[in-house]
Amino acid sequence: MSEGSLDAPIRHDIPWQSDDFTDPDKIEEELRRVFDICHGCRRCFNLCDSFPRLFDLIDESETGELDSVDSVHFKPVIDACTLCDMCFMTKCPYVPPHEFDLDFPHLMLRYRAMEFKQGKVAFAHRQLTQTDRNGKLAAKMAPLANWASARGNGLTRPILEGVAGVHRDAELPQYHSPSFEQQATKSVPDVNSNAPAFGRKAVLYATCFVNYNNPEIGEATRAVLAKNGVETEVVYPSCCGMPQLEQGDIAKVAENAKKVAAEMMEWIDKGYDIIALVPSCALMLKFEWPLIVPGDENVKRLSEHTSDVAEYVVDIARKEGLADGMSPLGGDVTVHLACHARAQNMGPKAADMLKLLPESDVKVIERCSGHGGSWGVMKENFDIAIKVGRPVARQAKESENTFIVSECPLARDHILQGMEKMSDDGAGVEHVTDAQHPIQLMAQAYGLI
Repeated sequence: MSEGSLDAPIRHDIPWQSDDFTDPDKIEEELRRVFDICHGCRRCFNLCDSFPRLFDLIDESETGELDSVDSVHFKPVIDACTLCDMCFMTKCPYVPPHEFDLDFPHLMLRYRAMEFKQGKVAFAHRQLTQTDRNGKLAAKMAPLANWASARGNGLTRPILEGVAGVHRDAELPQYHSPSFEQQATKSVPDVNSNAPAFGRKAVLYATCFVNYNNPEIGEATRAVLAKNGVETEVVYPSCCGMPQLEQGDIAKVAENAKKVAAEMMEWIDKGYDIIALVPSCALMLKFEWPLIVPGDENVKRLSEHTSDVAEYVVDIARKEGLADGMSPLGGDVTVHLACHARAQNMGPKAADMLKLLPESDVKVIERCSGHGGSWGVMKENFDIAIKVGRPVARQAKESENTFIVSECPLARDHILQGMEKMSDDGAGVEHVTDAQHPIQLMAQAYGLI
């Protein structure tokens, strides 16, 4: 038995259809095995709030060991996990192929799958994850929906907090109409035939966030790729299922995976690359889906042809070279590397892309923002999310840069909110532009937006 491992981490298929997967006794046995290993190691003490909760629970027990901790106290540890994968990817020395075979995030997922099967996920929480339905409905009345969800609305936000459990002070994404997919059919950018990468073809998987909440990210991506000779199409069969994964509804994730992968096959057959515009969705397509439906050849093939948007642009820069025409932005950039981008094991591609901009110093922040998708906006989690993200907000504030972006747009807004809370008067972000995503800065440098 070795202490740690030098081998590359591997992940097992998720046997979610097996009765053993959601068996409470077997889950408790595995929780105790894993928690005892974590207790003896403690390398993850400074990641999310799960590990401080676990270690405090053990340290304050009668014996100071896990054997005197009642299993009923495990749930707060599990609830604090955001499935960011950072413990698995960057900290844990006991992930497979090590003999301890420890995968903390997927064990937390297993517990949530048990809770979902038992009907313990609140109705309101399940409704919040219906991103496609919510996006379509809210887009029809976007001004009203955005007014009602605006932070500081003393009329509607307390009601939303009481009914849905969304913290009244949490920044929520706005809705747009028409959607990115609808806009794409009306306006197709001219492809630069003189660009070094001319001849490439790519499908943009819109993602629910870009499609309904921020089409500008998709428009910027399309414009940058067209400038660089890439013909693009926009396709959005459905959400990737990350919101459902967070709540343990793995069957719904499998359903979405099969649907999206089947529709993408015709494009792959035509020679198109697949680009996901948000890192959480890229992670699902590239890594999580093949573990959830390992026997689906469409899913496997899609994972092999999918790139994150920054990863794709950097690939163009390294293989063919970017088109000329970028001008200085007139300010420096702070870029936050999102956890779900880091979990793709592709390197700091957003930072690499931004370093291609002329005359801009790029400060890189490689730490969890604390947001955790829908987790961070809930009433019981919001203050913890702000606390976990405080080091990121502090670094961003100290940089005093004009541009603060993140591969995860939700994380970026959470960082700005953390910066506000560090100032007594709520100030600290007036100098920051509206751009959320790194690709928007590249589009600005090209003069495309």
